[in-house]
Amino acid sequence: MREFIERLRNARSVVVLTGSGISAESGLPTFRGVGGLWRTHRVEELASPAGFARDPELVWTWYNERNAAHRRAQPNAGHHALVALETRVPDFTLATQNVDSLHLRAGTRSLLELHGSLRVARCTRCDHERALDEHGLPPSEIEHACGGLMRPDIVWFGEPLPQATWRRAVEATERAEVILVVGTSAVVYPAAALATRYARDAFVAEINPEATAISERVGCVLRGSAAETLPRIVAELDGAADTLRV
Repeated sequence: MREFIERLRNARSVVVLTGSGISAESGLPTFRGVGGLWRTHRVEELASPAGFARDPELVWTWYNERNAAHRRAQPNAGHHALVALETRVPDFTLATQNVDSLHLRAGTRSLLELHGSLRVARCTRCDHERALDEHGLPPSEIEHACGGLMRPDIVWFGEPLPQATWRRAVEATERAEVILVVGTSAVVYPAAALATRYARDAFVAEINPEATAISERVGCVLRGSAAETLPRIVAELDGAADTLRV
């Protein structure tokens, strides 16, 4: 623990990888946790090109509900602590698997949204983009004028990550001195590889209430929620916190 704080305090290059666990503390359920969003529909119906082609209205009904839930949710203390951490580090990158825009709304500047976001819809034929408001996309407007279909601008199962975004994430990870993995199960690839395959010589720390696939492979594990632990880390860097629990 002491080594982690010292490395973070002195690091000039830091990467943070976040997953749905940090958003759960803002009231958004995780996909794989108890009560997760996948419990009411099969993944193939909601988050794949084939499912969208089969029933685009069903898919948009669900994503419109998610969009509304995202907009009701507020960034929590964990999101804000990462903004504070960014101000301390010359080379800071936050790569998130979340599509809820909470990091952006909290004020993170160097943000890579690996799986896209629900702020935009994109045409399957001509790539025309449309910004979404709190109402999402009405069923009557799914079909675009070119004959394509407007879909959420997010990465679905079986699809590659945006190449430019992924390349920037890998480059940041390869030069990082410290990597902080927050609220992710570390089983969704290729994003999980940022904390393992591409970490090189970085000190990797994990914040998660439960053990994950990488818990035994990292330098430090902090068992707790992001909203509780991240503010304490920032305070610890300022010498104003009690000892963190490992």
